[in-house]
Amino acid sequence: MTVINKEMLKKILDDVIHLRRQLHRYPELSGEEYETSKVIQSKLTEFGINFKTGYAKTGVLGIIKGSRPGGTVALRADIDALPIQERNQVSFRSQNDGIMHACGHDAHAAMLVGTGYLLNEIKEQLPGTVLLLFQPAEENSPVGGAKPMMEDGVFSHYPPDVIFGQHVWPDLPVGEIGIREGAIMGNSDKFKIKIKGSGGHASMPHQTIDAIIAANQVITALQTIVSRNVDPLDPIVLTIGKIEGGYRHNVIADQVVLEGTVRTFTNDARSQAKERLYSIVHHTVHAMGAEAEVGYFEGYPATINTPKWAQHIKNTAQHVLGEKGTPEVNPSLGGEDFSRFLEKIPGAFFWLGTQIEEKEKQMPLHDPRFQLNERALSIGVELMAQIAVDALFTLERGKKEENENRATRI
Repeated sequence: MTVINKEMLKKILDDVIHLRRQLHRYPELSGEEYETSKVIQSKLTEFGINFKTGYAKTGVLGIIKGSRPGGTVALRADIDALPIQERNQVSFRSQNDGIMHACGHDAHAAMLVGTGYLLNEIKEQLPGTVLLLFQPAEENSPVGGAKPMMEDGVFSHYPPDVIFGQHVWPDLPVGEIGIREGAIMGNSDKFKIKIKGSGGHASMPHQTIDAIIAANQVITALQTIVSRNVDPLDPIVLTIGKIEGGYRHNVIADQVVLEGTVRTFTNDARSQAKERLYSIVHHTVHAMGAEAEVGYFEGYPATINTPKWAQHIKNTAQHVLGEKGTPEVNPSLGGEDFSRFLEKIPGAFFWLGTQIEEKEKQMPLHDPRFQLNERALSIGVELMAQIAVDALFTLERGKKEENENRATRI
């Protein structure tokens, strides 16, 4: 079995860190990753890796062909940033006002480029093809970038047998990964509720229908979906993340807009929450004389790992990191566009431990002070490369066994 060369890994590490910092310094929002895409293309060219472009506008597909025919393994990294003003005082802090790589996509892209370098250096030893998938617009739920890339034919010439993805994870220390069979991340839906009343003077509430009071009742009532409607053994989170309403202290508001998200694992809980949300909102506001418009947008489906390939990641990770490198982890109700790939292709998604040394200063994903431990980058590069190598040989063995069984039957 081919094993990733540690000396090659050391050789590429400075490039990976530099690239990650370069991408962090100049982040771009979903669908606008034009310069990010150019930087990735330039680095692939430097490393002699063939690639194609034109997928979901800014997506890039690197192609590494082994010396002999075999299966096809796809590796994915997302490349977009978030509309967040960075508050870290690092030398490579964001130079684009109001935009930040607060979810680690800069690291994902840099690690995949490094992975591509390692695999390209040993391609003469590989049976089959490895695809490097640089995906835009992961943060743009419910549309995302995975589905548009597939619609643009990213897999037309090289249909993958399996696909893998990784995500930096600040809850895990460096040297550990999170992997599990089945659901690892949840359905992520969002909603927008516009409550309409009638305004007036704060001293004369009897002449109005106070939209803020109606909104307050709606916010409280919606939590009964979690506590009283869905099976308590079927996890669900409903969060109101944004409230807009009112004009000034002495004016009763005629309109309030609520925006939020519903997170679930199962489709039963998802559909039940959606149905109850509509019912609760309309009945609650009507009881108060108000009206409501509800928009509900189904986002990314749950990220469901194929058991065989989740175990594959675990086996490889234990070989690279040791048995303690794969602790038991609970799933997360965070959403992930990688799920759209897994609906079409077998594969698995895992979390890469990136916790900083001063754990008390570790901020979560999507925080303006989020930081990751760059010591984890070499682990992410080595793991993704070794996962791909092991998968190619697993596919080759499977094909040989299939042919032998067919010959025996004949």
